Amino acid sequence: MSWSARGPVGRPAVDAGVLAYTGRMNPVPSTNRLFALLLLLAAVYAPTAQAAEAWLIDVSGAIGPATADHMVRGLEQAQAADATLVILRIDTPGGLDTAMRDMIKAVLAADIPIVAHVAPGGARAASAGTYLLYASHVAAMAPGTNLGAATPVQVGSPGMPRLPAGEEPAEEPAPAGATPMEKKMVNDAVAYIQSLAQLRGRNAEWAERAVRDGSSLSAEDALAEGVIDLVAADTGALLDALDGREVQVGATAHTLETQRLAVHTHEVDWRSEFLAVITNPNVAYVLMLIGIYGLLLEFYNPGIGVPGVTGAICLFLALYAFQALPVSYAGLALILLGIALMTAEAFAPSFGVLGLGGVGAFIIGSIMLMDTEVPGYQLALPLVLALAATSVGLLVFVLGMVLRARRQDVVSGMERLLGASAAVEVVRDDGAWVRLEGELWAVDCEEALSLKDTVTVDAVDGTRLRVSRR
Repeated sequence: MSWSARGPVGRPAVDAGVLAYTGRMNPVPSTNRLFALLLLLAAVYAPTAQAAEAWLIDVSGAIGPATADHMVRGLEQAQAADATLVILRIDTPGGLDTAMRDMIKAVLAADIPIVAHVAPGGARAASAGTYLLYASHVAAMAPGTNLGAATPVQVGSPGMPRLPAGEEPAEEPAPAGATPMEKKMVNDAVAYIQSLAQLRGRNAEWAERAVRDGSSLSAEDALAEGVIDLVAADTGALLDALDGREVQVGATAHTLETQRLAVHTHEVDWRSEFLAVITNPNVAYVLMLIGIYGLLLEFYNPGIGVPGVTGAICLFLALYAFQALPVSYAGLALILLGIALMTAEAFAPSFGVLGLGGVGAFIIGSIMLMDTEVPGYQLALPLVLALAATSVGLLVFVLGMVLRARRQDVVSGMERLLGASAAVEVVRDDGAWVRLEGELWAVDCEEALSLKDTVTVDAVDGTRLRVSRR
């Protein structure tokens, strides 16, 4: 049988792309089928292009170590994921300058645009939040929000971070009655926020007023004053307003393309949540006391293990939290002194003098412990008073019971026989024997013993008792 382009002679031709055949099936792939197969393989094995995203990171609540950890790690992950930009959604009353410094360093070192957005309505970017807003490449606020009140408060480690570049403005008089340290902190904070304003081209004069006078602005007034770049009600409106805007990131100019840009929310993970819990001043304070009491109980009643292990873990967690918090070492020393005095009262009762002094030192030290006026980083006074009362009960009564138990007569072992009295029951050539606790004991005595003599046990020598006649 012969072949033609239309198939076997005398038979209907098959459509293009379908296998031609003879009397015996002999498949031949067509060009179209081969091309479709190659396209399918290319689609399966070709690397999938990653969709452009904007990362949304919440900066809410008092700014501290946990907030900084969450924001800095989120920014690093966003850059690793090639995000188009990062949006910091801010709602904070302020916080610790050390945590703020870490966050601003991360923003200034970022190689992608950072947009700070004070949202939703009713939110604020006070104190440290104002500095973070000034440091961002684009500053935005939702209607009904405010920023400002950036006057620094006294913290454990004085001094604000400052940018290496830029001229510092001349120092101006601080408010009347300000201490030299307060003047230094205010002038340093002014220099820092003005450096950020000059870096981003924002209103430096109002920034100074926010630090020196504690000034605040609404969203609309901040836009009119040149403090922020735009007003946007929500994230969608913000992305629409950012589209086509040119942003300078380092030495590179970026033209933002944010229309229909997907938004990835960076959730708070377990690490940041755990850090937020243990760096809460009240939690760190309780952990410290549990650690101290656990070690004390283990020391005075060794062998149990649970109080010692629990106390050591809690104490190390508290010490980790304290190194990240503005702790007053004078307050910490007073707490330790108070515990020592209350412990001394349990050992050597002094009609309450040591105990009352210990309670006073404990309460004063607890109030002084957090050396800052930053909102969210103060110890709750009811907690301090409750733990002071608990400390009195624990150290005076519990440790007192432990000491009384240690001073009781021994009721187990051979030592329990010391001081016991017994009557002589047997006298033989090899010595006398007494019955004590139902058993016969051979005794040694410096005096001769007779039947029914009463003796007192002075010592135990192996299986023999040394006694004296009464």
